[in-house]
Amino acid sequence: MREYDQPTLHRVQQLELMILRDFMQFCDQNGLQYFGLAGTGIGAIRHQGFIPWDDDIDVGLPRKDYETFVKLATEQLSDKYIIMNPEYDSNFPLMTTRMMLKGTKFREESLKDIDCELGIFLDIYAYDQLSDDPKEYKKQCRQAFLLGKLLILRSVPFPVLPFKGWKAKLVHVITAITHGLMVLFHISKPWLAKKCKEVAMRYDDAPTTEKIGYLYETFPDTDQYLQKDLFPLKKYPFEDVELPFGNNLPANLTNLFGDFMQLPPPEKRKNHFPYELDFGPYGEVPVEELANMGHFPRK
Repeated sequence: MREYDQPTLHRVQQLELMILRDFMQFCDQNGLQYFGLAGTGIGAIRHQGFIPWDDDIDVGLPRKDYETFVKLATEQLSDKYIIMNPEYDSNFPLMTTRMMLKGTKFREESLKDIDCELGIFLDIYAYDQLSDDPKEYKKQCRQAFLLGKLLILRSVPFPVLPFKGWKAKLVHVITAITHGLMVLFHISKPWLAKKCKEVAMRYDDAPTTEKIGYLYETFPDTDQYLQKDLFPLKKYPFEDVELPFGNNLPANLTNLFGDFMQLPPPEKRKNHFPYELDFGPYGEVPVEELANMGHFPRK
């Protein structure tokens, strides 16, 4: 993990918190359910806010609320935010939506060659119903895994890998060939994103299923909840807001991370240290004033 200097990290975190406040109040005004996820949950329980070295906030919405948010926020918050996803810009290779602060730049190493705008952001995930039938569930996960990787490789022929050496070189030969074949046969980015969405939403019109999940993590079976462990939501302090999380958050975090209350050793700490970072008009604003630059300033 590359480390920020503390003033830079603090400014990144405060801008992300400003985006989160705007997101929360916009969702509350429009009656949309949302909840914090993963490392944001660890931060809420262990630190009552950001994990000290983290530079990311993750939130999710059920698919119906997610689609409503994307539509309304694109229409009503466009003076300040870009609502980035593959439907906004087909060069964006992820199935998340980013609520990005206009005038800023935040480009991770893994996305450094992507030809689209990338700014300081809130990461927003759509949660879909997952089949209760074991065979259909495995089929849904398998198809999501394949399509999600193809969507990334269509734009990124040499993805960042968690290992090096000859294995990495071999994998990059395979990924480059896959990318070249998709270009050669005119497999379009919008088509891949459309297929990804169809797979994710396959059971959203079915009766309520036992599980709900986001299928486009590194492995599709990792970011999932039993609906009874998610709803009704429960609020936890996160910095100066009360952010909803799943009602069984400690157990969910234990399943994902093990003993999450124990600080990991420095070599296992992760962040999204940027290849390119520019605060734009927010760079000279005193940090303590950033909270009141949102659409919904603190009272």
